[in-house]
Amino acid sequence: MRRIHLLATGGTIASRRGPDGLAPVTRAVDLLAAAGTPDGLTVTTSDVGTVGSFALGTADLLRLVAEVHRGLGPEVDGVVVTHGTDTLEESVFLADLVHDDPRPVVFTGAQRPSDSPAPDGPANLAAALRVAASPSARDAGVLLCFDGLAFAARGVRKVETLRSGAFAAPGRGPVLRVTGDEVTALSRPVRGTPIPLDLDGDLPRVDVVPLYLGADDVLLRAAAGAGAAGVVLQAFGAGNATPAVAAAVGDVVAGGIPVLVCSRVPAGPVAPLYTGGGGADLARAGAVFAGDLSPWQARVLLAAALAVAPADPLPIVTGHLAVDGTAQDPVRRSPRPGAGPASA
Repeated sequence: MRRIHLLATGGTIASRRGPDGLAPVTRAVDLLAAAGTPDGLTVTTSDVGTVGSFALGTADLLRLVAEVHRGLGPEVDGVVVTHGTDTLEESVFLADLVHDDPRPVVFTGAQRPSDSPAPDGPANLAAALRVAASPSARDAGVLLCFDGLAFAARGVRKVETLRSGAFAAPGRGPVLRVTGDEVTALSRPVRGTPIPLDLDGDLPRVDVVPLYLGADDVLLRAAAGAGAAGVVLQAFGAGNATPAVAAAVGDVVAGGIPVLVCSRVPAGPVAPLYTGGGGADLARAGAVFAGDLSPWQARVLLAAALAVAPADPLPIVTGHLAVDGTAQDPVRRSPRPGAGPASA
């Protein structure tokens, strides 16, 4: 008999419609009752909170990851977490960045509320419990299980606002498939060395700056001026920016604020190819290209690295990118005296 611990945090899977709209009110024990306990499992439950994931802050996320660690007690074979889908890709990625246990941790949720005529939460939760108990999930890190598929934390994205198949891993695909009672391994995720993050602290501010036709440097400089310890560019195409933004990146990096480059395109890696404001100029300015990570996961990685090594986070960042073969040797610039991020 395998023992799984279920942590509930709220989200659509726990939501019911009220006079003001949907609200997460369903507790873990009731979520389990609706899903049913798969044969051969014993499931214990606890509630971390009842909130939509869009309302979570970084301190909430750290507390959740700490609860996951506590849930992996000596008699437990795996942990399942129910979570809202809006920020699920960020939560699962941070949990994976610090996960140093061979036992599975599986996040899941729902696209339709629990009082829907056809809720998808019960089937997603039952599948997640099966994955958490499966030998195929051992040593795979933290996984996201949804609509019959389990994805590695790295690279998973929400790709649909309402459809039940809400998640995908562009360019990577799922690592497990759940069919009835069977869990089938499809691939093995590649993971970096766990980051020794203090879960009792908080994460430094890292802002995401979007690029769009005609974008100037105002938002980038505003992020630096507001105290961001790091910045992620949601860049064009394979990692390009406007000339104004490319020039400002050099000032921001010279001020001691690391800049990562991701793409606003859903699939494919970034690379320093073009000049005239493009990726080659960003690289010369000291920005680091973050492979095929979404801006949101790159933000989590940079924030965790800054929390552990505020004076020099880039070795941690590039070390995690290297597991996918996307590491880039950054143009290293000395931070200004006194350390800490500067306005630009």
